[in-house]
Amino acid sequence: MPSPLTGNHAALLAALTLAAIGALAQDHEKAFAELSERRLRADLTFLTSEPLNGRLSLERGSEVALHWIVSEFTKAGLQPAANGSYLQPVPLIEFRSDREKSGLTLTRNGAAKTYRGTDASVSFPKNTNLAGPVVFAGFGITAPELGYDDYAGLDVKGKVVLIFDHEPQEDNPASRFSGKGNTRYAGTYVKLKIAQQHGAIAVLLMPEPNRQHPSNEERRARIPGSALRSSRLPQQTLADSEIQIPLVNLSEALGKELVAATGRTAGDIHAAIDRTLQPASQPLPGITADLAIVNAEIKRAETQNVVGLLEGTDKNQETILITGHFDHDGPAFNLGALFPGADDNGSGTVGVVALAHAFLKAGVKPRRSILFAVFAAEERGLLGSYHYANHPLRPIAGTRAVINFDMIGRNETPSTQTDGLIDIAADTSNEINLVGAYYSPEYARAVERANERVGLRISNKWDMEPALNVFFRSDQYPFVLKDIPAMWWFTGFHPEYHQVTDTVDRINFPKMVKILKLAYWSCLDFANTEKPPRFVAVTKQ
Repeated sequence: MPSPLTGNHAALLAALTLAAIGALAQDHEKAFAELSERRLRADLTFLTSEPLNGRLSLERGSEVALHWIVSEFTKAGLQPAANGSYLQPVPLIEFRSDREKSGLTLTRNGAAKTYRGTDASVSFPKNTNLAGPVVFAGFGITAPELGYDDYAGLDVKGKVVLIFDHEPQEDNPASRFSGKGNTRYAGTYVKLKIAQQHGAIAVLLMPEPNRQHPSNEERRARIPGSALRSSRLPQQTLADSEIQIPLVNLSEALGKELVAATGRTAGDIHAAIDRTLQPASQPLPGITADLAIVNAEIKRAETQNVVGLLEGTDKNQETILITGHFDHDGPAFNLGALFPGADDNGSGTVGVVALAHAFLKAGVKPRRSILFAVFAAEERGLLGSYHYANHPLRPIAGTRAVINFDMIGRNETPSTQTDGLIDIAADTSNEINLVGAYYSPEYARAVERANERVGLRISNKWDMEPALNVFFRSDQYPFVLKDIPAMWWFTGFHPEYHQVTDTVDRINFPKMVKILKLAYWSCLDFANTEKPPRFVAVTKQ
């Protein structure tokens, strides 16, 4: 047994402890000096400047942005994280559909009719002709942990599946699904992946008939200029995408016509599934689909994710990710203006960069490593983050948490996109939304603890809202699909979302500073605690 401390020894130890605490506090102050409004404003002014031309994926402005991030990671002192480089290649295919030649031909009891445009929107990065019988597969969900499977006892190999969008019981708070929000199964990407795993050759997706919210097409139409923008821009996808079957978005009217071949209405089937959580899947007798996909342009290209590492003192393979995306929408419909993307997502990009400088300036290494990643091509379908999640530079199973910044610079205000769909507080000047707390309450609690030092108002309202598909719309989502605690840090929508007016002068820089300080403390918690926050696949029993 050690000898007891004398009074002098105890006093000396107390003095040393106070000195260490003081030094630690001083290090944090050095870190916070890197999170200044001045730095954020200067960096954001550069990213939104005219020479970067809206940072459209694969265009020169986007390339300038990613090389600026490389420069900042180098100056901060991060280690290159991609085999000796700060750049992780992301191979893409860019394509433009020939809408006149592409189409869906449905044969019903011997009578054939071809559909295009709003009746059947067809796109795929390969010129394709395929045909098969049509099978109705409910919501297109196989979720073993939830005890639900639309494909149970259903043979869809070599067939085309027709499914409802979203998921059952969206207006039922007691649902084993999220109820008032979305689980990860409500997203189209997951539905395509599930259909492919069951052997389907294509998916026909229709709006769920009894929904209490706008369809995806109606939601997108609420954003001014969205239809024109999508028609002017070519599409992009990952060259090695795990999704290898085409999607056809059907109008609600056409979808209902097809479901009627079951002898029941689509609304009745939706209601029955909601009531019983039992599948209502079945072949559609006498209906076959022929899908022709022709592209006017197809080209292979490459962009890059930017990745830098602060190695932890434990030198193991556990990692916290701090992420954002650097791309935006580029020139405004080729009309001589550009989308500067100050909030979306210049704010998140400069936030990741500033935190990289802050952690290195502090000189206090965390126990687990921190990977700073700024993803490419988020606006084209989360392509950079899907690529990283499928080709991780650190073991995906060792990823303790993901802090994803996307639009952290504004006050949330009503807009045509959100009108009537979400309640927005009268004053959001001190509010931050965490999207994804549903899957990791422990992560959310850790942020709440860290917030005692910062004093923001934290909201999880977007976890309780199914209409706007928010859960699927940023780079935390591919990590949730890998069972990683991941949240989107988000200050909310506003009328300037995806508009030429998303400019630096509208940014709330004092609020940004507080958000970055909150992320700093939260990241230290994730890095230094014995147990990481748990991912919870089933939140309701």
